[in-house]
Amino acid sequence: MANENWPRLGFGIGLRAEHYDAIAGDRPPADWFEAITENYVETGGRPLAILESIRRDHPVALHGVALSVGSADGLDHEYLRRLRQLVERIEPALVTDHLSWSRIDGRSTFDLLPLPYTDEALDLVVRNIGEAHDILGRRILLENPSTYIAWSHSTIHEADFLAAVAERADCGILLDVNNVHVSATNLAFDPDDYLDRIPADRIGQIHLAGFTDMGSYLFDTHSASVADAVWRLYRRVIARCGPVATLVEWDADIPSFDRVCAEAEAARFHSDAILARRGLHDRT
Repeated sequence: MANENWPRLGFGIGLRAEHYDAIAGDRPPADWFEAITENYVETGGRPLAILESIRRDHPVALHGVALSVGSADGLDHEYLRRLRQLVERIEPALVTDHLSWSRIDGRSTFDLLPLPYTDEALDLVVRNIGEAHDILGRRILLENPSTYIAWSHSTIHEADFLAAVAERADCGILLDVNNVHVSATNLAFDPDDYLDRIPADRIGQIHLAGFTDMGSYLFDTHSASVADAVWRLYRRVIARCGPVATLVEWDADIPSFDRVCAEAEAARFHSDAILARRGLHDRT
């Protein structure tokens, strides 16, 4: 079952500027919100004021894209200093980032690049996460990537690599179910086997999103409703883990606030149906 150390937040949506007015104008139906860390770590004014206002009434997660835990250069201490300041100000329920790298020679590529899954890379990621934990004073969660190519010299299955990182670094896992489907389709592996390899007690959050079918591959665009194949995988995760904080991402072709909230309610419906079948209940 799900690790009791991770908060049961319910069903949330990503905080996007397009929805600021809708959120500020009425009590939003979402249980919680996830903010992209880099949109607030160096920003004052209205964005930060909106985030603080939401935080007064709802749990908030900070989801970063710049930690670069796979960078051989080590972590950016100035970025971590600013992140800690934001964490202390907002007091988020969760702090998350990605199993990827984006920095080299002190410069950012502004992309989430894939890692080779080797023992050397595993040691590097574990070391960097340990340093992040020390600086932030709290544990983070790492998200599995959406993948389009694989390193030919990888020696460890991605799911096993992520599980080993979580165990050795004592961090959590943000399981992006859409990414599992996208990567499994692109790289021709079994998504059910992938999910079975992930330790249930490390899963502290789930992401759901839509993708774009490019014909020869799937592209993780977050621009559509959750696909049926992803809902199937989500139900499988809930059946194995129990209730887990679930969030719907929608970052391109963003629809109305009500439409995104409806997608989060669909996640609640699927989760509740599985939990009822298993005689469980969500205690959020």
